[in-house]
Amino acid sequence: MGILFDKFKEVSSSVLPIMAIVLLLSVTLVPLPMEIIIKFLICGVIIIVGLGLFLLGTETGVYKMGEIMGENAVSANSRLIVFGLGILFGFIISIAEADLLILANQVSDVTGGLLPPFLIVGVVSLGVGVMIGLGFLRILLDKSMSNMFIVFYLIIFGLFFFVSEEFQAISFDASGATTGAMTTPFILALGMGVSTMKSSKQREEDSFGLVGAASAGAIWPVMLMSLIMGLGNLTGVEEAFFPQVGIIGPIVSVFPGILLESLIAISPLIILFLLLNYTWFKRPKREIQIIIYGMALAFVGLVLFLVGVNAGFMDIARIVGSTLAEIDNPFVLPLVGFFIGMVVVLAEPAVYVLATQVEDVSAGSIPKKLILLTLSMGVALAVCFSMLKIVIPGLKLWMFLVPGFLFSLFLSKKIPPIFVGIAFDSGGVASGPMTATFVLALMQGVASTVPHANVLTDGFGVIAMVAMMPIVSISLLGYVYQLQSRKVDA
Repeated sequence: MGILFDKFKEVSSSVLPIMAIVLLLSVTLVPLPMEIIIKFLICGVIIIVGLGLFLLGTETGVYKMGEIMGENAVSANSRLIVFGLGILFGFIISIAEADLLILANQVSDVTGGLLPPFLIVGVVSLGVGVMIGLGFLRILLDKSMSNMFIVFYLIIFGLFFFVSEEFQAISFDASGATTGAMTTPFILALGMGVSTMKSSKQREEDSFGLVGAASAGAIWPVMLMSLIMGLGNLTGVEEAFFPQVGIIGPIVSVFPGILLESLIAISPLIILFLLLNYTWFKRPKREIQIIIYGMALAFVGLVLFLVGVNAGFMDIARIVGSTLAEIDNPFVLPLVGFFIGMVVVLAEPAVYVLATQVEDVSAGSIPKKLILLTLSMGVALAVCFSMLKIVIPGLKLWMFLVPGFLFSLFLSKKIPPIFVGIAFDSGGVASGPMTATFVLALMQGVASTVPHANVLTDGFGVIAMVAMMPIVSISLLGYVYQLQSRKVDA
């Protein structure tokens, strides 16, 4: 019970700041009906309980499962088998990711069902699987992580200018959404498992980078899908933003569908692991029982989390966004976006894990507080710029993403290899549950109200911005660390 209580405390620090901002706005700039506020508070509690159970289940079940799969994958004699296992593992875990399911449903809603959620999830998951398989091969063949990212992002930006604006935004948003609370620990564990065959220093470097590879794997499949299907110049369906009436009714009404959706999402991973354990892994019965217990907790938590998000959080975020957009003051949206971005990144529990990790790797030369401050300012600017992108007609997503990623790729040749992996992994860490739900819905509310905005081209893209800024920030810190190391050596 002590561990579970700690998880609830950890999650509360993620959710409560967002709730506090909404309540503050409700008594200042955005008057909200009491019914909406009560439903929002109830859903906030449901999210805290659900996310706490989900994270505990992930640690005890998903992480251990990933480590076992990674260790055994590299024992295969054939590189083709290793590549195939990477595709399979990446695909299975990606379809179970809550943030990706949320994004897919939102895209489906605003396109009037033109892009069904299962199509988006399937396409993204396949791309993630391919990149995990290539990541496995990179580790086995001792290839440069920096070169791998350079090649794939050059391919991505080669496709970038052939797809329409809305799919530029959706594809990069999928990149941030696919590396969420379920996927990130599993893929990190896969990296740890695969790298066990290496020397101590090499193992430390190779244990990072797979999450970044998975993020890249979510982008190009969505772009290719849009080109193959001939999709482009879509307009959003604003009616999807009308909130459901009532308090308990909306919460109860979404439960059956989410229960089935979650069961379909998480079952393949459990079935695959049990089959592989029966035929290959042969792990002790007690260990398997603990893993299954963890997966059961993760399932219950996933259901509760999605219920809270769909029944209350996204509705109120859209209302807040649309109301703020009606205020006749050009500074309101960027300023609110800046402060929300600052709070969101500091509210993500995984960010603190990353900050501690970098501090340890740098032997304390890059303090944890400096890392948190850098990430906080970076993500605050990301949300602020996303607001400006909606308000200023000529401002486009590519004007931020292309320079940001190219700068990060340039720095990847100048910094230690371990920082390359940490930097590209950090994008998935920062764009967690609060970004994929509250901030994205907030942007869609703004885009649905600003007269010249398009709900698709302007309402999406914020996850991409939030996922990009930590890559730039950690790369810069890695460069500073490299300069410091050179001074010491001299």
